[in-house]
Amino acid sequence: MSRPTSDVQAFVAHAPDADLDELRARLAAARLPEAETVQRAAPDPRRWDQGVPLADLVEVVHYWRTEYNWRSFEERLNRIGQFRTTIDDLGIHFLHRRSARADATPLILTHGWPGSIAEFIDVVDELADPDDADAPAFHVVVPSLPGFGYSDKPATTGWGTEKIAAAWVELMGRLGYDEFVAQGGDWGGNITTVLGGRFPAHVLGIHTTFAEAPPGLTTDGLTATERRWTEETHDFWHHRAAYAKQQATRPQTIGYALVDSPVGLLAWILDKFAEWSDTEDSPFETISIDRILDNVTLYWLTRTGASAARIYYESHNSLDPQLRVEVPAAITMYPRDIEKYPRPWSQERYRQIVRWTSPESGGHFPSLEVPEYFVKDVQEGLAAVLATDRPTRA
Repeated sequence: MSRPTSDVQAFVAHAPDADLDELRARLAAARLPEAETVQRAAPDPRRWDQGVPLADLVEVVHYWRTEYNWRSFEERLNRIGQFRTTIDDLGIHFLHRRSARADATPLILTHGWPGSIAEFIDVVDELADPDDADAPAFHVVVPSLPGFGYSDKPATTGWGTEKIAAAWVELMGRLGYDEFVAQGGDWGGNITTVLGGRFPAHVLGIHTTFAEAPPGLTTDGLTATERRWTEETHDFWHHRAAYAKQQATRPQTIGYALVDSPVGLLAWILDKFAEWSDTEDSPFETISIDRILDNVTLYWLTRTGASAARIYYESHNSLDPQLRVEVPAAITMYPRDIEKYPRPWSQERYRQIVRWTSPESGGHFPSLEVPEYFVKDVQEGLAAVLATDRPTRA
């Protein structure tokens, strides 16, 4: 096992009062458009057909300006434990929560867009020190992707998912974790896939809610449910993915709005929390307004709207078609996620699926939508991964 290195430095989050005052002033002075022309009585998902409804946005902006408490979120981050280190000339921020259990396994959790480390703060403690003594325990590491949160913003091209995965191996080694398990969804699932496929000497196995199949597979032999999944995924990418094409082709252009306008940033992100969560109308049916604002405010205070968008420019459609994951994999397909792949397709890439789960509820943000289930699923999935015999090294 690698030795911990002094290159890792403790980090404390504390936004200047002036930044918080400026945020509230900008919210108070916001210029809003007229209401959408598809007005319907709530609850009704069709209210969101043109994007975030004006009435909903006004309500969230008012709460953000008058009641939301950023300091509470900062305190939680600092309590978990925050650090930074420099890898390939880029500062990387991460949470690190060591377990008290002697049998704990190192685990790296990777978020996606439009998420952040805020996705995981409600599950870190239970993963590290579970109430159930029979559940596996983990030394939990939650990095901020390059260009996100308190990580540095890349000043050059090249920080795509392959390079990020290699940086995560270096990061874990610096913490003394030469072998570890990995979990992620969205971009985090893509990176977790690369970790499992490229670094089997370090990665004991993975758990992911993203299991993209290689291209060119047919629907022959799929069940009716699996065919529906492929149709829904196809529909998403052809009719509801304008945000991804914008960020993959012109991240700088949308970045001006995201960094200059807190209301614009909120709407851009809230729209995805609404559409991608397992709800009938509002994301606040399952996710607290505070947690969503923790996430949005982190983007705002760190001015990372543009730099975070660039992960699409670097990595959109970049997962190597030939990449195969031979390490054990636990895969969960939540019913309201935006990309769902049938198991026969996924196992063409993930060659050793030791657990496959399709829960009855949950969407793209399971650690926020169904945190108790998410924790149990990760525990059981990674327990199955760790129970799998590994080939003996030469």
